[in-house]
Amino acid sequence: MDTIDLPHVVALEGGSNFRDLGGYRTADGRTVRRGSVFRSAHLGTLTDADRLAIGRLGVRTVVDLRGVNEAAETPHKVEGLGCRIVGAHIEPGVGEKIRGAVADGSANPFVMMGFLTDHYRDYPRRCAPGFRTLFATLSEDDHRPLVFHCTAGKDRTGFASALLLTLLGVPWETVMEDYLRTNDLWTGHIGRYPELDIDTRAAIVEARTPYLEAAFDVVRADYGSPEAFAEKALGLDAKLRDRLKTDLLVS
Repeated sequence: MDTIDLPHVVALEGGSNFRDLGGYRTADGRTVRRGSVFRSAHLGTLTDADRLAIGRLGVRTVVDLRGVNEAAETPHKVEGLGCRIVGAHIEPGVGEKIRGAVADGSANPFVMMGFLTDHYRDYPRRCAPGFRTLFATLSEDDHRPLVFHCTAGKDRTGFASALLLTLLGVPWETVMEDYLRTNDLWTGHIGRYPELDIDTRAAIVEARTPYLEAAFDVVRADYGSPEAFAEKALGLDAKLRDRLKTDLLVS
């Protein structure tokens, strides 16, 4: 594994999948700085102890990748931390498809995998404006330490994390390992979809290698490379990408 220790996981009572993206080693031997960028599931059920734990990290900015209604249904519980909240809303269109298939009895593992794979393919296309907001915010050092999240910290957050690590030069194998760690760290799926069989449910709640690969296949097909996607779709030209490396990598 191309890491210097695993990134620090912040144990929360009312949340999960909160972790530091720092600690990963890049292909040129540098390391992603710890304590600057965190990823998480939603922050809408934090306890007082959780807020203290996040406060100790010095988080200045929370970037919310959830859709507008999602965010309204479960507001952030970060009061008293002095965090600015930035909405980078990406609507979870896949949710309606899943609920429809569950309701009409057509849900099975293959249908669910198809829904999720298509959803990931949308990230570099339909969802690019939300990711552009995230990376524009992330690029300003006065916004860091920063945490970004969606609902589970799995799909939208997973793609954004993978893209950031890739742009910083972290090898793909390690990027994928970080993505798949959600399967050990996200507890929000417990009790969801009890009416479904275990394989169908797993296709919905798990982070899976083909999902993330599908998103990056579109990135390469439409733009040629993650760097070209970052420049053309997200506004991160070579100068901004170099500055991000300067800020977020240590020798």
